[in-house]
Amino acid sequence: MKNMIMPPAVIGIIGGGQLGRMMAIAAKEMGFKIAVLDPSENGPCAQVADFTILTAYDDEKGLAKLAELSDVITYEFENIDYESLKNLSKKAYVPQGAELIKVTQNRQFEKDSLTKANVPTASYKIIENEQQLYDMIGTFVFPMLLKTITGGYDGKGQVKLNSEDDMAEAAQLIRQNGTCILEAFVDFECEISVIVHRNAQGETVTQPIAENMHESQILHASIVPARVKESIKADAIRLAKQVADQLQLVGTLAVEMFVGKEGELYVNELAPRPHNSGHYSIEATSASQFRQHIRAVVNWPLPESDLLKPAVMVNLLGQHVEPALTAIAEYPHWSLHLYGKDEAKLNRKMGHITILTDDLEKTLQEIEASGVWTPAVEEAQR
Repeated sequence: MKNMIMPPAVIGIIGGGQLGRMMAIAAKEMGFKIAVLDPSENGPCAQVADFTILTAYDDEKGLAKLAELSDVITYEFENIDYESLKNLSKKAYVPQGAELIKVTQNRQFEKDSLTKANVPTASYKIIENEQQLYDMIGTFVFPMLLKTITGGYDGKGQVKLNSEDDMAEAAQLIRQNGTCILEAFVDFECEISVIVHRNAQGETVTQPIAENMHESQILHASIVPARVKESIKADAIRLAKQVADQLQLVGTLAVEMFVGKEGELYVNELAPRPHNSGHYSIEATSASQFRQHIRAVVNWPLPESDLLKPAVMVNLLGQHVEPALTAIAEYPHWSLHLYGKDEAKLNRKMGHITILTDDLEKTLQEIEASGVWTPAVEEAQR
């Protein structure tokens, strides 16, 4: 293949959290060096990087320094200033480009792109002011969701409207944030995610499909393979590849979907990077999402990511860390990952545990019986 970047080239990463850390570990296994730009000192990625630039994500001097150090630049999250990334792309090799960020950090642009890709989504309407919200009564059926156009994650920046009693809270969201998006509520059977990788040649592969379980609107566990029909998995992969082609993806894209009661699929959200629901792939596949991401951005050929063994990945939030460490002695088959964050705060993602298994149902029962997660989640909900 032409234009392959070879080690010991430097890969620059914008963002120094756990995704950057796991990208860096995969890259260093392949012989690359890592430069990270992040405003936090000694963050998860900085702990394993060769070069660190301690500055804001949109700092021109910092980005110029990253460009100077790096042979190729990627990013670990989507809340990067679009104009800054666009300017950086003029002076450095950023194979993902800036347009992917522009689309995925804006729900309106994202929905428009999904429509162009001819993939199904929940019905939606852009709401610019309170009056438009009230005008939608009778057009949309309760329940429905009102979401901010930008900035929401893990359930933040949205209001569920179960009846007209919730309209005041929704109106406040509009007053505080401006234009929002109103979505029909999908009565789904389960949530799945397809993580797709694509290099500059257009070569495309996917990770095995994960079934995702949430607690308090934060991802709790991913089950692989997803417990859905093979025909649904095939449709999900087809839709994810349509989206990747529409966006001219280079790198990694997580495509989150709802599976309806009759097996129909609705694309819900996109993330232009490795994703929490793909962490299982480090142990459970022949090529993890992080290894594939690095291969894609340096324009290497992409092998298939074969599932070596079924797995369950469970997030460790701040309240789970201590009980998990206590339980490790009883569960030698648990693979522990801690991200190196300095403080274990309530509901903060601190790490994860992956469990390879021959019996998914038995493993789910084991997770519940361990006592690591159930009491902590109940505490977080109070």
